[in-house]
Amino acid sequence: MSDWFFKQGGRDRIVDWLGIDSKIDSSLASARAWISDTWNAGSSFFARFKLSGWRRLLNEFGSEALSLGTGGLIVVYALALPALVEFDEARFLTGRYSVKFLDINGNEIGKRGILHNDAVPLEEIPDHIIRATLATEDRRFFEHFGIDVLGTARALVENLRANDVVQGGSTLTQQLAKNLFLSSERSLTRKVKELFLAFLLEARFTKREILKLYLDRAYMGGGAFGVEAASQYYFGKSVRNVTLAEAALLAGLYKAPTKYAPHVNLPASRARTNEVLSNLVEAGFYTAGQVHAARLNPARVVENRVANSPDWFLDWAFEEVQRIAEGKGQYVLTARTTIDLGLQKAADEALISSITSSGRSVGARSGAMVTMDVDGAVRAIVGGLDYGESQFNRATAARRQPGSSFKPYVYAVALEEGMTPRTIVRDSSRSCGNWSPKNYSGGGGSGRSLTMKEALARSLNTVAVDLSLRLGREKVLDMVERLGVSGIKRTCSMALGDGGVSVIEHTGGFATFANGGKRSRPYAILDIHNSMNELIYSRERDEPAAPQIVERQVAEQLNQMLWAVVQEGTGRRASLDFTYSVGKTGTSSSYRDAWFVGFTGKYVTGVWVGNDDFRPTRGVTGGSLPAQIWQSLMSVAHSDMNISPIPGLPVHPRQVDEAQRIAELKRSDPTLAAAAAGVRPDQSMPESTRNILNRMARALRKAAGLAPDPVNTAPSQRSDADADPASPRTAGSTSQPALVRTR
Repeated sequence: MSDWFFKQGGRDRIVDWLGIDSKIDSSLASARAWISDTWNAGSSFFARFKLSGWRRLLNEFGSEALSLGTGGLIVVYALALPALVEFDEARFLTGRYSVKFLDINGNEIGKRGILHNDAVPLEEIPDHIIRATLATEDRRFFEHFGIDVLGTARALVENLRANDVVQGGSTLTQQLAKNLFLSSERSLTRKVKELFLAFLLEARFTKREILKLYLDRAYMGGGAFGVEAASQYYFGKSVRNVTLAEAALLAGLYKAPTKYAPHVNLPASRARTNEVLSNLVEAGFYTAGQVHAARLNPARVVENRVANSPDWFLDWAFEEVQRIAEGKGQYVLTARTTIDLGLQKAADEALISSITSSGRSVGARSGAMVTMDVDGAVRAIVGGLDYGESQFNRATAARRQPGSSFKPYVYAVALEEGMTPRTIVRDSSRSCGNWSPKNYSGGGGSGRSLTMKEALARSLNTVAVDLSLRLGREKVLDMVERLGVSGIKRTCSMALGDGGVSVIEHTGGFATFANGGKRSRPYAILDIHNSMNELIYSRERDEPAAPQIVERQVAEQLNQMLWAVVQEGTGRRASLDFTYSVGKTGTSSSYRDAWFVGFTGKYVTGVWVGNDDFRPTRGVTGGSLPAQIWQSLMSVAHSDMNISPIPGLPVHPRQVDEAQRIAELKRSDPTLAAAAAGVRPDQSMPESTRNILNRMARALRKAAGLAPDPVNTAPSQRSDADADPASPRTAGSTSQPALVRTR
């Protein structure tokens, strides 16, 4: 370094390096001295607290406990966080609505709401109801803090001894947490959430409040929630008046309402009731002599239930009623719905029988299905195999990966961008970051060229991903948003259905294509009347006309491609011999979810098969069991050949032949033609003949002392008091049985 920088004095000195070095040295020395003094002072101070012997051992133990405890709290918080997310204060509210549901013809099909929910205070619930509940479900309820460690250990020992699940370890608080916040899936994650939610409930409520919530919210079978609703349902009276035998029957329903319901299996119900009576004696609540009379005089049930109650549908319809009625100031309501009870029964049988007979052998133990008209009117919902065992609606609340059944949304975007079913695409892998798609066969594509129609029929992953990346994933997101399908995120593999969707939304998305591109959102309510029979909602009056959200030409082209899926692709097992059917199969990774969503010109149906705990099935694909279930339902769903053509497809030859046959009958015999077309005889008879028969019917009813038939009374002769009770305007009247008008 030049000496020039170290010149001393005067204006020639630029930097005083020696001065800077001196200041650095002195500063470091001062800092070192201060640290040393501070350390010595601290050491001298803490030396006075020096421990030895047992005191030191105790201190070390406390220090380790504090460290481990801090780490444990962090772990516990991480595990509790999902439970905190599930904890929703709104779930404690019983709601304000009481709704009676009617089918499309005005016949009552069930009720939902607060009518019998928490109407009876805990102080007015008989002591034997409470004792029977605690003796059967949680004897140490007032002693534990939400988790019964001793009870769980005892149940574990008994189960190991019996080599079967004979006792449950869940406390009453844990059961309430599951009923309020969680599904019934059997998984470790759900049990951990249940554990922490039980702690939260114990901290938030008193024991009496938790007991009251449980008695009000437990499902008791037949669509009844809570002991008051169950007492009205099974015995036709308030829970205030139940006997010991009746209380034991109700307490026996908590475990499995469908299995032990007296209407379903009376011997099993009686056996379960005796078990509850024995529990009362074992718990020390009653003596053997006190329960002896209840054993000799079992409870008698009344037959006042609605046969084949469509509980899955009613639960979802109740949610829709609350949404529609919000802000209207009306809470006691009668709602006419879109359900088709015959189709609902057929859907139940198709799903349950198929999974029971075929699904369980391949590791598929659950399923869900939704059937709707092409305009979105929901006709049937199957939310699981057993409503009594689990009320979680897998058709409306569960979100599962749709797999390749999501691809039609990607192809719809391609068609909107000007491509056609004949556009040539290449079966080759295209990377997105470090990820590249592979086809079902395991390869990254053959590299050969083929049409878009062929690519969808063969369900090629490579082509779907390439289209989504080339056209823009934002456009795919816009498409599914327009169709009403939520839960989809922008990912590399979104074209392969990696996001969770619900069965009802996915089915509604396909319904838009079946509807020629007009928006087809699922709905269940046709009209709603208040307690004064005043119309407060009418879908026809209050809802706007469905907008055209996809060009009709796009919908027609996509339907042609979906037809190829059924005719020559992965969905062959969904083919029908009397009308054209279209649809798409879907299978998620590791065979966890299998789908088939498709439609005819009349109905749109979505089917999901899998397991509640996300356990993989043994090779179940959308083209196997789901397509078979879909075909089984659709084969019986169409009662006649009066089926509109699918947009973009011609009329099926069988339908053409049937139309020609009816036309020939019409020329030869109008009555036979009407019968062949599914028209009732009284609709085809002359008006004069119908009037004569109506007068004869009124005369016969009058002679028998019966009220006149309101359906057959001329409008000019009817007053408001004679209004048809089946009519929505007079829904709720009990003076006459519900009647169905001919149309």
